Amino acid sequence: MENLTKIQCELKVPKGNFNSFGKYKYRSAEDILEAVKPLLLKHTCTLILTDEVVAIGNKIFMKSAAMFSDNGKVTTTFGYAETSEHKGMSAEQTSGTASSYSRKYALNGLFLIDETEQDADHDNKKQPTKEAAISTTATELPPLTDKAFASMLKAIEDGKGESVRAAMGKYTMLALQENELNNQLNKK
Repeated sequence: MENLTKIQCELKVPKGNFNSFGKYKYRSAEDILEAVKPLLLKHTCTLILTDEVVAIGNKIFMKSAAMFSDNGKVTTTFGYAETSEHKGMSAEQTSGTASSYSRKYALNGLFLIDETEQDADHDNKKQPTKEAAISTTATELPPLTDKAFASMLKAIEDGKGESVRAAMGKYTMLALQENELNNQLNKK
């Protein structure tokens, strides 16, 4: 997966959109895809995105997968978004919004894009390194199974857990880190 590491280091996706209601800058899944397509072509790799509607507990989520393929080896990360109804939105708009949001977080995990204000694509002084992809945090959290995800949601609902964004970011990054660590171990 050497090409994935190269793309992670080369990819720059600035937060070029502005939410005037919340007063914050953000990037969308479409922004990430626009920036990554030339790098996929350059390194002759493939990216596939899929969506699946899943029920966890009494809630419905869009589960998106970002699958990166390089010479027959595939790495997959997942993102989740609740498909709750919003005033003034049709069912199609709600599912489209959930798809875009969950794909964005699947892509963030795959390409090591941090959503904080001081992330690597916001601060040009920081450059992602290969070491960033092989973090020791892989032992800090369990794999995100549907059961673990449901438990995490219950803790958030009860006010005992962290924010959904923070929790999903950790688990998405963990999945990528575990894959990279396994790849490193398999090479030895």
